[in-house]
Amino acid sequence: MARKKDPRRVKAVTFADTINKLEGVPVTADAQQLSAQWVRGEITGEAMVAALIKKHSRPLTISNNERSISV
Repeated sequence: MARKKDPRRVKAVTFADTINKLEGVPVTADAQQLSAQWVRGEITGEAMVAALIKKHSRPLTISNNERSISV
């Protein structure tokens, strides 16, 4: 059974997507899928953010020009 979309959440996602597009940040298919699940109440906002961070974060690395500093 399909869950009903929360109109407030639809408005929030539309607003966020518009802001991202105006800033030149593409809205990925993964983000669209997570947003749709959030709109339907299938996941929490925290779960959506955690999934996006996990998907799009990069491991921290130190370049050859940088060195560790001990304190």
